[in-house]
Amino acid sequence: MTVAHYRVQVPHQPVPERFRPLVEATTELAERFVAAGRSLYLVGGSVRDALVESTEAVGDGDFDFDLTTDARPDDIERLVTDWADAVWTQGKRFGTIGCRYQGRRYEITTHRAEVYRPESRKPEVTFGDNIEQDLSRRDFTVNAMALQLPELTLVDPFDGIADLAARRLRTPLAPDVSFDDDPLRMLRAARFVAAFDLQPDPNLVEAVRSGHKRLSIVSAERIRDELDKLVVVARPSVGLWFVVESGLAGEFFPELPALALEQDPIHRHKDVLAHTLAVVDKTRPERLLRLAALFHDVGKPRTRAFAQGGVTFHHHEVVGARMTRERMEALRYPGDDVDIVARLVELHLRFHTYRLGWTDKAVRRYVRDAGPLLQELNELTRCDCTTRNAAKARALSRRMDELEARIADLGQRESLDAIRPDLDGVEIMARLGIPPGRAVGEALDFLLELRMEEGPLGELEAGRRLDEWWAARESPAR
Repeated sequence: MTVAHYRVQVPHQPVPERFRPLVEATTELAERFVAAGRSLYLVGGSVRDALVESTEAVGDGDFDFDLTTDARPDDIERLVTDWADAVWTQGKRFGTIGCRYQGRRYEITTHRAEVYRPESRKPEVTFGDNIEQDLSRRDFTVNAMALQLPELTLVDPFDGIADLAARRLRTPLAPDVSFDDDPLRMLRAARFVAAFDLQPDPNLVEAVRSGHKRLSIVSAERIRDELDKLVVVARPSVGLWFVVESGLAGEFFPELPALALEQDPIHRHKDVLAHTLAVVDKTRPERLLRLAALFHDVGKPRTRAFAQGGVTFHHHEVVGARMTRERMEALRYPGDDVDIVARLVELHLRFHTYRLGWTDKAVRRYVRDAGPLLQELNELTRCDCTTRNAAKARALSRRMDELEARIADLGQRESLDAIRPDLDGVEIMARLGIPPGRAVGEALDFLLELRMEEGPLGELEAGRRLDEWWAARESPAR
């Protein structure tokens, strides 16, 4: 990340290439505000990102352009209504009007100050006329910069550009004041530390350590969304270490710091927390896969046992899946997300249960159990190897290569992605002359087991085997 070496863009100088998209997207809108005697400033991530030569997406918000103005909400709405393709006013009482124009999304907010009261989850909003005061209420100095439009004059009262250059994370006001305004900023700090390789200011770190209990007033949904943004940066471990070491994790994810107490006999060079964060970094930046990596060993503290001078964690994947479900539900994750992550946690050791070789039946069962999560499960399994023993790492990688080759080979001969009995329920009832009921389910289970054991049998052979099974089931000698 290299910071541009200028503070103010003079209007008649050529516009730097990195600013051109901002100019093209905002000039027409800015001219409407100026014609109405109002100012308009671009703020937030788009300004920060325009000042660096390379950036990482950190998920600052749902809008392409975040703007602030001295116009009041009614005036904002009036100025954009006959310009935008769509306008929404759900945030109007907080001073915000959203709109869409030619595929771009804009959020325009009256200059304001937000203060969270100790007993409240919602901000109290006061509108203002001063851009510097508005910027003082922003989360970090690297976000407390504004570009006045349309002339692109940089407003940087808290030296945000200097902090970007120095890779320093500070708050515009005293950190305890900033975090009192919105306690979620403590968790957001972890994301910025990780995404931009910033060193948190000592006063910021101390404010998180002393004030992390304040996070309790923040809704689970907002915490969840911030965690999602953190886990998809390039190296989330940097931010996750910050969350653990500052005490913040204990407020929303206590299972994470608990891993630091466990010594993993398989990965002797790391405790389970260090191993977990290494696995998170190794997986590709896909949200649910990263969450599965984060949760995959949470069951180890509850399953730790000592035997023959060593430590075991038997069935930690089953216990961990249950704990994953409980924690994700507490954070208000959608049910589909919970099911996917918990299932990956439950299956993450399945590969290691086939150390003596893979029969066709074992391959079919592995693929069937993984279902649509097969690719994610294979990647999690590969990334779960963080040993420094090169020979062990090569051996695991080789075995995984062999399994994937077996899956591909078997998949060319069979429909592994749709393993099901050779006869369906209707065909079973017609052949056996039975009504819907438990017996049909038992017959389906029997045929599915045959399918797993022997592969596709075809309708005739499956029917013959079903008849034999049914005759034996109905026989008095049974």
